[in-house]
Amino acid sequence: MQVKVEPRSETSRAVVYATPVLAVLLTVISGYFLFLFLGLAPAKTLYHFLISPTLTFYGWSELCVKAGPLVLIATGLAVGFRANVWNIGAEGQLTLGAIGAGGVALAFWDQSGVWILPLMCFAGVLGGMIYGAIPAYLKTRFEVSEILTSLMLTYVATLGLGILVYGPWRDPQGFNFPQTRMFTDSALLPLVLDGTRMHVGILVTLAAAVAAWVLMTRAVIGFQVKVVGQAPAAARFAGFSRNRTIWLSFMISGGTAGLAGTFEAAGPVGQLVPHLTPGYGFTAIIVAFLGRLHPLGIIAAGFLMAISYNGGEIAQVEDRLPQAATGVFQGMLLFYLLACDFLSRYRIRLASSRREVGPS
Repeated sequence: MQVKVEPRSETSRAVVYATPVLAVLLTVISGYFLFLFLGLAPAKTLYHFLISPTLTFYGWSELCVKAGPLVLIATGLAVGFRANVWNIGAEGQLTLGAIGAGGVALAFWDQSGVWILPLMCFAGVLGGMIYGAIPAYLKTRFEVSEILTSLMLTYVATLGLGILVYGPWRDPQGFNFPQTRMFTDSALLPLVLDGTRMHVGILVTLAAAVAAWVLMTRAVIGFQVKVVGQAPAAARFAGFSRNRTIWLSFMISGGTAGLAGTFEAAGPVGQLVPHLTPGYGFTAIIVAFLGRLHPLGIIAAGFLMAISYNGGEIAQVEDRLPQAATGVFQGMLLFYLLACDFLSRYRIRLASSRREVGPS
């Protein structure tokens, strides 16, 4: 028997949007058996993991805090992914954005003014765009894989942040901990609701998602991005520049990642530390594809991933769930999403193998 993989003649839109739902259901089922294998009460652990974060108003505000950077980064990445530009280094661009914003906050640490926070946002976006320009240049000039360069640069950015917080930017009154001074009130994002950590960054994120939707559906640039990604030959015939699309994709995704890093440093963290996020830049890739590269879908997917983060923390306290289980849960979601997408585009067929026997 031979296993043959054949492309399907057509994939319906209903199947395309049903595959993320199926992937989530398969992940929940697999999570049940995972928790059972770990010796936990699976139903109780799933309740804490998926339901508990949504039961209170404060819980929803915390979901907004977690979902904000995921949605913002994924929105930028989705533009490039539509053009087959694979920016895998959003975590590094987030880190450079946080460094740029943190540098401004520390440079004007003894001053106050409404101009400090906008300047931090500008520095954060600029830092993310500059870091995204490196793989864009290497791709357009030397045809170096943007997947490898953007990914490897992430570790350079993380080490650079570590050098700063362990060295020249370390808080002189921080008891030798690797952290900067706490930002002043002028360098912190205003809160949307008192008694919560939800800040104005979530409003900017929603505005960015709407802007991305307008860009991709109503602007000529969005049309060019889609054509370059789906029909490169037609794009060349129409005069659409591939290199311009690559640069545009990296500038948008790098800028949004840098802004997300600014919001993390000036929001819930309030300073620079060696590890700002639990890997939002990588998780945002899952969010982008789970949301079908559509801003509305990305918002829903961002909140789902935020539930996994907050629910994982609750389950660690209530059920002694290992911290790594959250990453496993998210990894299973990505695996099932890719598998469902593959089966929606291809069919697997078993065929009998016959050997031709020549004349003896």
